[in-house]
Amino acid sequence: MIVDPERFLASAREAFRELNGLPEDSAVEEISDVFDAVHALLDRFGRLAPDASATMVGYGGPRPGERVLDRPDGLSPAGELEHIVLDDPRPLQDYGCFLPEDPFALPANVVGDGEAR
Repeated sequence: MIVDPERFLASAREAFRELNGLPEDSAVEEISDVFDAVHALLDRFGRLAPDASATMVGYGGPRPGERVLDRPDGLSPAGELEHIVLDDPRPLQDYGCFLPEDPFALPANVVGDGEAR
């Protein structure tokens, strides 16, 4: 879950620069929104938060609904399951150990074309 959009974009821009060997200021135009940022991180690391499996969730870590606010990438990971949905009213992180029957089903306010209603 993105908890700090500015840090998220900065992290994605850094990943984009590393992947493409570009100077520092060149990635600002290339990575301008969440879609570009997600693609840059997936291209560079193969996942949004490469250290997510090392992040404690539940016992010893944040409980469902609690966010990790101090990560340099602006993300609050809750394990290894990745699901990209914009404006989800209840992100997977809030379910804890009891995931919904279909964790990849779109929220009820999103229709088949991906547009929120």
